[in-house]
Parts: sequence; C-alpha cells; structure tokens
Amino acid sequence: MTSPGAESRHVLILGGTGEARRLAELLAAVPGLVTTSSLAGRVAEPRLPDGRVRIGGFGGADGLARWLREERVDAVVDATHPFAAVISAHAAEAARAVRLPLLVLRRPGWAAGPGDRWHWADSVADAAALLPGLGSRPLLTTGRGDLAAFAAASATFLLARSVDPPDPPLPPHVHVLLARGPFTVESERALLREHRIDVLVTKDSGGAATAPKLTAAREAGIPVLIVRRPPPPESVPVVATPAEAVSLLRAPRRTWPPPWGWPSPRGPGHGGSAP
Repeated sequence: MTSPGAESRHVLILGGTGEARRLAELLAAVPGLVTTSSLAGRVAEPRLPDGRVRIGGFGGADGLARWLREERVDAVVDATHPFAAVISAHAAEAARAVRLPLLVLRRPGWAAGPGDRWHWADSVADAAALLPGLGSRPLLTTGRGDLAAFAAASATFLLARSVDPPDPPLPPHVHVLLARGPFTVESERALLREHRIDVLVTKDSGGAATAPKLTAAREAGIPVLIVRRPPPPESVPVVATPAEAVSLLRAPRRTWPPPWGWPSPRGPGHGGSAP
C-alpha cells in the first residue's frame, strides 16, 4: 500500500462496524485527509467503506506498530465491535509504542426498559452456565465463534443466528440460521414464534440494527441473557458517534485530551503531523 503524500493526513480506522463505515464516509469529505479502513476478514462478504481498505490481521501489536510507521499514519480510530477486545488491546499498545493518538469509537450499550426480563453474564461461558435456569429453547446471537461454549447445554433445541457459518465444534441439537441485520421487530416476532423460543442469549453490542430482538423478547415475555461488554483500553478517549470522532480528528492536536498530546514528529519511525 502506498503511503499518503507529504501534505495529506492519514487516519487508520480499525473497522468492521456500521459506525466505522459512517466515519470513513464523513472523513472522505475532509480535504487533505486520507483514510485506510482495516477489516479483520472474518466476514466472507463485508460491506466495504469509503476510502482505502485493507483486509486481514497485522500480526499482533508489534505488527500493527510496524504498519503504522511504514504507512506514515497520523492517528488511529478503534471503531471495531465492542467485543473485539484483542484488537482493541493491540491498538492501544501499538499506538503507545509509536506515540500516535488513539481514539475509541463505541456505540452505547443497550439499556433495559419497563417489562424487560434481563439477566447479565460476565462472559459467554457464564451465559452458557446460566442458560439452563432460564429456558430450554434458546435463540443464540452471540456470534459464530462462541457456540462451542454451549456444547454442554442440556437444551434439546438451540437456534444460532450468524452472518457466516459458525466455527466448529458445534453444540448438539443446534440449528444454524444464516442472516445479516438490520432486522425488524416484525421479523423477530415471527422468528420467536416459529421456533418457540423461550430465552434469548446475546451480547451487549448496542446499536439499532439488532435491537428489535430485544423488543420482540419483551413483547413475548421471555428472558434475555446478555453478556456484558469488555471495557475499552484505559486512558484512551472514547466517543459514541462518528460525528464526535470527526470533531476531534479535525481539531488541532494541542486541544486533544491525554494521551493524545504525545509528541509525534514526522520522520523515519514516527507518526506524522496531526490533523
């Protein structure tokens, strides 16, 4: 990949989310700014954002730091999924090593309302342990890589919804439904009725695209088992919307909150000048 010119500013967006695509779209309209969106490559047919796109991993924090230097990146935005804890940790470590500003873009989590029967778990494994006490015909929407945690589930029917085919090993009695949001309340109501679902298992991903399942569960009076999201890296600024991210990225570096004030002179082995 060719580095931006000397007069441009280069922002790396660690993406894969709707917020990341919207951020790339907004930044594409900022003169003199170049974006590269990095996708993990776990989805077979990802929705590509505006600007440059790279697909695949970096090889850990060291590999990411090396890429940031080579591509003369000026700032990094971690706009990955709220549960992508590994890449978020790598981004924080790499940005610190290269002395580049890092911003986390995270949509807010969901909040329970009147009539919701929510139960919280600290991990997918905890959710699997709690499941037998809540229902026997679950709808699992925790992602294709987490089904193995439910291998010991006593349920005789599990409906697992995923964008792509899930990773083995799969639990016994699992039925896989391949589907991509956004979903509607009507379609979620029909899904719960058709499969006689009596408990919903999900992650606190937040956002509107998959929230209708929560409304359908509330209307049906069934419990929802929700896995708490991991916290973002410590001491890193967090914003909730792409517009907030754009506002910070366009501001002079001297106005950025810590640790955005790191010195980062343009030159070999360093990041570039700030937007």
